[in-house]
Amino acid sequence: MGRPGPWLGMLNDACDEEYKVVGIEFDTRENAEFGDPNDNHIGINLGSIVSTITINVSEFGVDLKNGEIHRAWIDYRGQNRFLDIRLGSDSLGYPVKPVFSGELDISEFLNEYMFVGFSASTGNFTQIHNLISWNLTSISQASLRVPSPETCESKIIARNGGNGGGNGGGNSGHLDAFFIFMSVVLLAVVALVSLYYNRKRGRDKLNEAAMLSAVKQRPRPPNKPRRFSISEISSATRCFDEVHKVASDERSDVYRGTLLNGCQVVVKRFSVGWFKSNSVNRRHLCKEIKAMSRLRHPNLVSIRGWCFDHQETMVVYDYVPNGVLNDWLYGIGVLPWSRRLKVVRDVAQALNYLHSQKLAHKNVKTSSVFIDISVRGLLGDFGFVMPGPDSNRFEESVSQPADVFEFGVLLLEVVAGRNRYKPRFESNPESDGLDLDLLHWVWTMHEMNEKEKVVDERIGSVLNTDQAVRVIEIGLLCTLKEDTGRPSMSDVTEYLNFETEIPKLPPSRPVALYPYTSMTQLCGNSYMCASFK
Repeated sequence: MGRPGPWLGMLNDACDEEYKVVGIEFDTRENAEFGDPNDNHIGINLGSIVSTITINVSEFGVDLKNGEIHRAWIDYRGQNRFLDIRLGSDSLGYPVKPVFSGELDISEFLNEYMFVGFSASTGNFTQIHNLISWNLTSISQASLRVPSPETCESKIIARNGGNGGGNGGGNSGHLDAFFIFMSVVLLAVVALVSLYYNRKRGRDKLNEAAMLSAVKQRPRPPNKPRRFSISEISSATRCFDEVHKVASDERSDVYRGTLLNGCQVVVKRFSVGWFKSNSVNRRHLCKEIKAMSRLRHPNLVSIRGWCFDHQETMVVYDYVPNGVLNDWLYGIGVLPWSRRLKVVRDVAQALNYLHSQKLAHKNVKTSSVFIDISVRGLLGDFGFVMPGPDSNRFEESVSQPADVFEFGVLLLEVVAGRNRYKPRFESNPESDGLDLDLLHWVWTMHEMNEKEKVVDERIGSVLNTDQAVRVIEIGLLCTLKEDTGRPSMSDVTEYLNFETEIPKLPPSRPVALYPYTSMTQLCGNSYMCASFK
């Protein structure tokens, strides 16, 4: 996601080196740290907010801040690697003199597929940017196909030219016999067609109503989830190219792709080996995917479709451009507290909706929460069917209360900025067992009445400590046993919106904490089933 201010909402100082971007900026503010010559210039940016070339447009009689409508012409000829920029008042027409004209190689800053668009930022200024109209024309050099010199006419002339004029009578005789034969064949065909038509007339009348009703059916909505063929998915992901792989685990590989209509998607391709080794009911999984695809909620990642071809099982999601919560929490930057609180509220609303539909997510974790360009939390990567020696018994244990437990751990991760599995003191082998994972440690801080120490120190002073402690308490409530106080997602949503009081936590942690009410031997991983001793 681009940073505001001098980064123009397009670039980000946290990952400048990874950018493939070419930008022509019309700058009305001088940022000396970025090498701006003044507050009235054009910059040519190649993969960086620092302009490779700057042009002082004051020298061309142009004032970008005078309130006039300006028109720019930007022409790049890839074959010659030549850039031409012209700028002037809209009322004066095409400028005779360019503000920049010269050779410029931009190939290393381009990907094979890229977007063309506009981005703007005013910083702390109060300017209004209006885009009146724009036009993009792209001309590519096509490969020429030279036609063969041998034409149809030349073939006929060559074929007839080899026959002398004395053979004309013989050719005429052959033609007469041919026409007679074709006439007989045509009459026979007409008779057979007539007989067939009379027999079928009755049945055709019966089918006519059905055919008309089929014609009158409404066309399929373009965004309605549907079944994809293996060829469509393969084309979208470039034959599952490793370059397009964004994630992988024992269950599946995840690829980013582009459909033929230009829509960007994420494809989750389940492992055939995982299916076989865990005796997963593929038919039941397909049924569950279809059921989930019908869900629509502003905080759920939409399922665009599925693929069940040739032993392949894949789910196609809408692509969310801003990454996952896991990256924002443990990456280079720091997510502000207000954003963290908003994201967990969004996820809570999504889970509450799922539970109201008598469904469960079964895979609540930070890597399943996506962040869109407005920093809205979207819950995706549904768990679907999970493996177990007895799938029916296992599904009974993987339920809505398990989602609540996992959401509670997610709350603690968001507040602490720390992975649930990562020890707090990895470098100290003598640290007590309470530091083996996040949940143990937070309960210990609660017992010591020092929950403030759980909060991520990187957030700094811009923090509402009371809110953070409240979220910690909600997270701990979610990890209680169902019969001793674990709330529903409806309750959790109200708690996070500060609408109701939170029940009082027990003074010390329970003897054991499980996401499930029973059959803990069927848990999907050792962390969720680890008991407190």
